[in-house]
Amino acid sequence: MDVKTIKETAKKKMAGKCRVCPICNGKVCAGEVPGMGGTGTGEAFAENVKALANIKLNMRTIHSALQPETSIEMFNHQFKTPIMGAPITGAVINAGDALNELQMVSAIVEGSSLAGSIGWIGDPANPSLYEDGLQSIRLAGQGIAIIKPRLDLKEIKELFKLAEKAGAIALGVDLDGAGLITMALKGQPVGPKTKEELTELIQSTKLPFIVKGIMTADEAIKCVEVGAKAIVVSNHGGRVLDHTPGAADVLPEIAKAVKGRITILADGGVRSGADVLKLLALGADGVLIGRPLIVGAYGGGTEGVKTIVEKYTSELKAAMILTGCKSIKDIGPEVLWHR
Repeated sequence: MDVKTIKETAKKKMAGKCRVCPICNGKVCAGEVPGMGGTGTGEAFAENVKALANIKLNMRTIHSALQPETSIEMFNHQFKTPIMGAPITGAVINAGDALNELQMVSAIVEGSSLAGSIGWIGDPANPSLYEDGLQSIRLAGQGIAIIKPRLDLKEIKELFKLAEKAGAIALGVDLDGAGLITMALKGQPVGPKTKEELTELIQSTKLPFIVKGIMTADEAIKCVEVGAKAIVVSNHGGRVLDHTPGAADVLPEIAKAVKGRITILADGGVRSGADVLKLLALGADGVLIGRPLIVGAYGGGTEGVKTIVEKYTSELKAAMILTGCKSIKDIGPEVLWHR
């Protein structure tokens, strides 16, 4: 299966929801939420892509990095690649009815796993869709579950227990979904969390706890202070708050504040293996990919997702060779070119 065929198939199956543009930058689909776009003007989505595009790499070819190692260890598990499938929900409403929720999320979770990585699941207002996510973890044998920041902590804890039983290796909350009106309309209001509330949630599970939706250094520090094991630097794909900077824009300051004290993951605008290298050089320990894997799922199912993760990993390896990086741990700021 090749990426061209995957995109051609996805374009037909996602007609009316996604144009599968040559460059997925949020310009054409701006404001299309539900849909594949970014909220409001769409600039927060576009900024994710633009922030990465503006970063340049230093090419180095006098070294011995002939066969770079792309593997990482995270949460006491080994993965062949730092590229993971982001938590995505709402197949039919956002991407079209060619796939149902179980088919889409299973393609992402299983496809990521088959590529030597791990897929994440999200938590929509409809309980049956969360069950689809849990089933995808059972089928793949592993996964990570991210729960919406409901006002009722008991509800979150109950969803944690379901994820634990399904075989999740880690879980957490996506605080970048704290303003989602759709959750309130479904009788499940969400909102920000205090440090005390996060501490209570962290103490309710034995699994590593992740806070998704961190965009400032001060909040990254708070995550360290409450005992979270990882953060995801993310603006929710530009789908919740207009006019935010891109993930790559804020990542360096966050890494400066907490690198080595907590696992740092980044999510937003990745469209190639070179983009992955850039985020790792800016301080991330791993990277999440969203929209490209939706296209992979609609264009080729599990194999489509696996193909894209492997393609990006291959591109990452090639970029590591041409920047002199023998392993993921060798990727640092010196990889980046500064005017």
